[in-house]
Amino acid sequence: MVSKLWAYIKKNGLQDKVNKRNINADDKLKAVFGKAQVTMFELASLIGKHLK
Repeated sequence: MVSKLWAYIKKNGLQDKVNKRNINADDKLKAVFGKAQVTMFELASLIGKHLK
C-alpha cells in the first residue's frame, strides 16, 4: 500500500519542493491524512488507521 501511495505522490508532484521529507496533500489525501501536509515518517501510521 505504501509503495502505491508513493507512486501516486510522485505522479502528482505532491512531494514538497523545498523539504523533500514533507508530502503536500491534495483533496484526496487530505481525507486520509486529516491535514494539509505530513512528513514521510508519519505516512505509514496515518495510512494504517484506514487499513484493516
